[in-house]
Amino acid sequence: MKIGILTQPLRNNYGGLLQNFALQQVLNGMGHQAETVDWMDECSPLRTMLARAKKTLLSYIRKGVEAPRYKPTAEEVAVISRNTRLFVQRHIRVCPMHVARPEDFLSVDNMFGYDGYVVGSDQVWRPGYNAFLTSMFLDFVRRKDVRRVAYAASFGTSDWEFSPQMTQECGQLSKHFDLITVREDSGVSLCREHLGVDASLVLDPTMLLNRRDYEQLVADEHAPKSVGTLLYYILDPCEEKRRLVQQVSKLSGMQPFTVMPRFYADKCTRQTVKNHIEDCVLLPVSSWLRGFMDAEMTVVDSFHGAVFSIIFNKPFWVMGNSKRGNARFESLLGTFGLQDRMISPGQANTIDFLRPIDWEKVNLILEREKERSLELLRQGLA
Repeated sequence: MKIGILTQPLRNNYGGLLQNFALQQVLNGMGHQAETVDWMDECSPLRTMLARAKKTLLSYIRKGVEAPRYKPTAEEVAVISRNTRLFVQRHIRVCPMHVARPEDFLSVDNMFGYDGYVVGSDQVWRPGYNAFLTSMFLDFVRRKDVRRVAYAASFGTSDWEFSPQMTQECGQLSKHFDLITVREDSGVSLCREHLGVDASLVLDPTMLLNRRDYEQLVADEHAPKSVGTLLYYILDPCEEKRRLVQQVSKLSGMQPFTVMPRFYADKCTRQTVKNHIEDCVLLPVSSWLRGFMDAEMTVVDSFHGAVFSIIFNKPFWVMGNSKRGNARFESLLGTFGLQDRMISPGQANTIDFLRPIDWEKVNLILEREKERSLELLRQGLA
C-alpha cells in the first residue's frame, strides 16, 4: 500500500524528525511504501509584517511582556538547519510536492493517489501548533477507498482547545477514520467527549524501533563521543532550570553537557544571529542521539528527551513543561510507572538524584506496549 504520512513540518525539532523517521521505518517494514507530505504555512509578507508589529506594540503596552524575538531569514534558516535538513534528505522519504496552502493537500491527493494516510505522531491535533488543522483530519480526501488511520496523534494537552466550529467539523471528519490511536491517555477522553469517537492509547513511533536501530544511525554517521556524562536537554531554559542542572551535577559528580547549539536562534536577538550564525547551527541528529547514548544521566524538559532516555535506559529527570503540554509527560511516565521522575526546580532539595530505575520492569512494559501498538497499526491498515 502506498501511504502518505501527515505530521508536523520536517524542520529543526529532533523528536519530530525521529518520530517521522521511525514511523516510516515501521510502515516500510510492514511492506508498505510510505512517504511524508511535508508542509509549511507560508504567510504573506504583509501578514508577517503586521503580526510582528502587533507583537512589538504589545511588548511596549504590557509591562513584563517579553519583547518578540528575531525571526531568522530564509538564508539564515538554511545555515542553522543544514544538519537537520541533511538528515531528512538521507533518511526520510518526502512527497515531491510541498504543501503551502490547505488546497495543496487536495492537489497532492489527486496527483499521487495514496492508498492510505497515516496522521501522526506529534501534536498534529493541537490548534495552536497546526495551521491546517482540518487537513490533519483528512478533509481533502474525497475518495472512498482510502484507508484513514491516526497513529499516536496528540492534542498535546488535557484541555480542549478547539473552537465550537472546529469541534463540529473535526468530529464529523474523525468518524470516517478506520482507526484512531492517540499518544496520551487524556487524548482518549478528548476524542470520546468532544469528537464522539473511540481512540486507543499507543506508544510514540520512536518507541516502535529498537535501541540498536538508533545506535546504527550513530555508527553510520560516525558521530563523535560526547564531552560529558550528565546530559541536559532544555528547550525552554530559565535560571531555575540552570540551577537544577548544576545541583544535579554537584550531587552526582557528573560532568554536564548539552546537545543544543551555543545559541538557539528562535530565542536570540537579531544581532546575536547575525554575528554568531555558526554558533546557531543545530547539531546533526546522530550527534543528538549520541548524547543520550553516552550519558550516565539526563535532565530534560522535552517529551522526546524523556522518550530517548527510556529507550537508552538512562536514569532521567523531567522538568514539567506546561507551555508545551504536561499531559504528554504524565501519560508517558504513567505508562512505565515512572511518575516520580517528573520534578519541579523547587523540589531539588528533596530528591535523591541517584535513585535507580528498575529497567528490567520498564523494558518488559516497553516490549508489551510495542507489540500491542504495532498490532493496532497493522489492523488499521489491513
